[in-house]
Amino acid sequence: MLGSTHGTLTTDFRARVEACGETPRTAVHSTAAPSAEDTVALDVSGRPLHAEVPDLDRFFRPESVAVIGASDAEGRPNTGITRQLLAWAQRVGARIHPVHPTRASVFGLPCHASVADLPEQVDLAVLLVGDPLPVIEELAEAKVKFAVAFASGFAETGDAGAAAQARLSAAVERSGLRLLGPNTNLNAFEAFRDDLDGPAIALITQSGHQGRPVYTLQELGIRLSHWAPTGNEADLETSDFISYFAERPEVGAIACYVEGLKDGRSFLLAADRAARNGVPVVAVKVGRTETGARMAASHTGKLTGADTVVDAAMRQFGVIRVDGLDELQDTAALLARARKPLADGVVVYSISGGTGAHFSDLATEAGLSLPTLPQARQDELHQWIPEYLNVANPVDNGGHPVGDWRGRKIIDSILADPSVGVLICPITGPFPPMSDRLAQDLVDAAEQSDKLICVIWGSPVGTEEAYRTTLLGSSRVATFRTFGNCITAVRAYLGHHRFTASYRSPFDEAPRTLSPSYRKAQALMRPGQQLSEHAAKQLLRAYGIRVPREQLVTSAAAAVRAAGLVGYPVVMKASGPQLGHKTELGLVKIGLTSASQIRDAYRELTDIARYENVPLDGILVCQMVERGVEMVVGVTRDDLFGPTVTVGLGGVLVEVLRDTAVRVPPFGEDQARAMLTELRGHPLLEGVRGAPPADVDALVEVVLRVQRMALELGDVLSELDVNPLMVLPRGQGAVALDALAICR
Repeated sequence: MLGSTHGTLTTDFRARVEACGETPRTAVHSTAAPSAEDTVALDVSGRPLHAEVPDLDRFFRPESVAVIGASDAEGRPNTGITRQLLAWAQRVGARIHPVHPTRASVFGLPCHASVADLPEQVDLAVLLVGDPLPVIEELAEAKVKFAVAFASGFAETGDAGAAAQARLSAAVERSGLRLLGPNTNLNAFEAFRDDLDGPAIALITQSGHQGRPVYTLQELGIRLSHWAPTGNEADLETSDFISYFAERPEVGAIACYVEGLKDGRSFLLAADRAARNGVPVVAVKVGRTETGARMAASHTGKLTGADTVVDAAMRQFGVIRVDGLDELQDTAALLARARKPLADGVVVYSISGGTGAHFSDLATEAGLSLPTLPQARQDELHQWIPEYLNVANPVDNGGHPVGDWRGRKIIDSILADPSVGVLICPITGPFPPMSDRLAQDLVDAAEQSDKLICVIWGSPVGTEEAYRTTLLGSSRVATFRTFGNCITAVRAYLGHHRFTASYRSPFDEAPRTLSPSYRKAQALMRPGQQLSEHAAKQLLRAYGIRVPREQLVTSAAAAVRAAGLVGYPVVMKASGPQLGHKTELGLVKIGLTSASQIRDAYRELTDIARYENVPLDGILVCQMVERGVEMVVGVTRDDLFGPTVTVGLGGVLVEVLRDTAVRVPPFGEDQARAMLTELRGHPLLEGVRGAPPADVDALVEVVLRVQRMALELGDVLSELDVNPLMVLPRGQGAVALDALAICR
């Protein structure tokens, strides 16, 4: 991060950043909620730096509820909903007030003709009406805190519905109440088991049916505390519920099914709050493919956003993205219940060498660490396991030891090793009595250990006593049905705790005042236009990014003089506000070493520009920089998240390999370095085939300076492309050889 002391980026790095107009801050790692003063802090673009946490206590646990459109007439849809609301209100201790203009009573309760006739101020109004808009003003006058609108026909239906939803949103904003929906359902009023202990899962879904697998985890003994079916999110959105749940002491994990994000910034702030508090957020996010994105938009009427940016933003703020609802179930359940790991090492223990080898291959491929057990530990295990079996990891017991007293000794010995944080035991099929004894030993060991024990019960039947009673009856053993789900969940579990242990909120270090560079840059911007290469490089200079020695000339004689000042050999390039890919037009000449070559090149470049009808502001005579790794660093605008920063292999490789990494500002030095390690071409920066290592520190500095540009110029800079950025050998810096900038 800016102001941190990673490696060599200490005094020199801070000095260079300060020269660009930024005063580094010292990062403070805090898991506490921001103070009241912090919650109103704004960044350089005037956006908040902390999530506002809505007080949803009275939504989930209201004292009084008005049901607008209540009915007890048989055969009417509203009757079934009213009946379910009455049962829910009885469970949570809320008073129900039916409202209907033509009914004297509903299910024996006095019915009121209008909201104005309610006998008390209510916390929550449930709207069982086709058009909720006319009711909003009445609710505001009655000072109702929350409302739920079930009605459909809004943004999910197209332009007309989107316009109707916009009118509803505006009315809600004027009213001061908070609205869930429209196009939502009764999931918030489900019956939750109150006989389950331990940390709970809080569930957020934009499609109610997609939350059913998580809801049914209660049948396996896993606690669920809340369900927020957000629907079209005309007001309350996924981010509001993440922020709220992240502050609830009973919530151990937040599980989300997300079709589209209403606002990218709000989502990042909510994820940041969860990360600060160490609360894992696990999400299925629809939109990885064009088809998925299109279906999601038609269902909820919200923008799905470029999936690569969504994926990067989630990783950046510790949101664990999974693909299937079964993975959402298993991963959220493990993260909610498992204690903090004591080590990252995973040991695979099985009664079959084939099973252990198969699972170990999959786990290693997924990035889990399977350490080789020390020889002393292996010798101890061979007291109970035959010498010819492998116990280095995976541990193969051969089967028979699990049927007697040796089985528990083996498990305890593995768990006692300090390199082991997780023991995984795949049981591919029931094999009584050995599998029954093994399951019981694992459960008993888990009760006495702080380390995580996972079991994969591979039987397709699932009615076995060892599975239904022994394993599922344990709150300490995590039981899975597939290898894949176990690996996904364990990887997420270890990754989450590594992430939160070192998490420093980028919002704490986000710049809050504009730098002197901003004022210089503003003078260069041309609304709605593309800058010439010369102007784009001036923009880079304003932010302290190094460019080659160069001069802009308008005559052959001036070009010759410039070459002498720049130093041979030189590169000559046409520079104009409408030029993008100059090489394809023949508007770049490299390796020029004499005055005659300079004059010929000048004439040829201007002739081509004239023939192509391309206006020029001149010809650039540039220092030639040859030795280094070509990278690209850029800024683009995402519809959801605003300015994003990209880094990748540059030159022609950027289009051929598409090897790039993305982050959403703000982010610190640690994330900038993480971007580089994500690249498939990262070894090029370390030096290959005799090439020297590249100046990674200088590259990181450029990424952070480009991020500062994105933060400060986000409203006026549509796109920035520094390509190639030549990263020189270590200690020699990085030079932006070309740049393209487009203003909004």
